[in-house]
Amino acid sequence: MIYTNNKSTKRFTYGISRNPTSHKAGANTVTIATRSDDGYYASGGVQVSMTVKEARALQSFLNQEFAPSSDLVDSSK
Repeated sequence: MIYTNNKSTKRFTYGISRNPTSHKAGANTVTIATRSDDGYYASGGVQVSMTVKEARALQSFLNQEFAPSSDLVDSSK
C-alpha cells in the first residue's frame, strides 16, 4: 500500500512517499521544498529530495544536535 503525506509551514512544504512493496529506486522519498508564495526566498520552489534512509540519517543528526547536553549548560548560574 502506497503511503503519502504532506505538511506545510509558512516557509516550507515537507512530503513523504513510501511504497513498502516496491524495490525501485525513488519509491521511498522525502522532500523539503520552499514555498514559492513565501516571498522570503528570491527564487521560490527550491526542493531537496532524499531517500527515506537518507532522511533517517538527517533525523538522527538533528536529534543528536538538538538534544539537551550537559556540556552546553552554563554551570555558572
